[in-house]
Amino acid sequence: MVLLRSSLFQVLFYSVTFVLMILFSPVMLLPRKWGWWVVPVWAKVLLLLMRITVGLKVEVRGRENLPDGGFIAAMKHQSAWETVSLIPLFSSPTFILKRELRWIPIFGWYTAKFKQIPINRGKRSEALAAMMEAAKEAIAEKRQILIFPEGTRRPAGAEPKYKYGIAHLYKDLRCPVVPIAHNAGLYWPRSSWKVYPGTVVVDILPPIQPGLPADVFHERMVREIETASNRLIDEARRGPKPSPVLETIATSPN
Repeated sequence: MVLLRSSLFQVLFYSVTFVLMILFSPVMLLPRKWGWWVVPVWAKVLLLLMRITVGLKVEVRGRENLPDGGFIAAMKHQSAWETVSLIPLFSSPTFILKRELRWIPIFGWYTAKFKQIPINRGKRSEALAAMMEAAKEAIAEKRQILIFPEGTRRPAGAEPKYKYGIAHLYKDLRCPVVPIAHNAGLYWPRSSWKVYPGTVVVDILPPIQPGLPADVFHERMVREIETASNRLIDEARRGPKPSPVLETIATSPN
């Protein structure tokens, strides 16, 4: 049954996304701020599809920790889920994403239209400079920079591998960084066709204010995200219908 419902969701996920991109294409003629509404609508439609087709719900904790104006959101990266489902939490977000996504027909046009920040991973120094310039512009416009500090998806419960790039952003932008933990990898594992029923819990942690040394900030951010992520995994383990993914994850010593 899980495979059947997952297959239905996966087909609808891509089909609905394509249809909405076509239907919403006239916003390409509007200023970015006027047309942005289509993106959270798309995200909410997909959240509804997840709930109906595979029984995947969401609980968000700590909304009060989101500051007004511009800041960096440092998010745990376990799944495809968070690349879509966290968008409605923010008023004017911009993802830092790999440049290749700009090359995808239609989808790439939307990332350009809404000024998402591309990064060329093949040219590290040039990419960092370009990213920093775009990030400064975003913060000046009071936008929220969404970044996955690990760079790529990691299985739920896996040893973390955080990059140091976010520490450079924190130091140079002088804005708050909001750590965000979740347990989406328990229900929509990376590189998995199956999506399991349950409730993804998102924990928005108190912002780390600017002014710390970069290495102190980085250590604190990693510690806070990982501690919260492990807590959410252990909490899911005690739930009424634990995800089968939990069978592959050792119990946290915390």
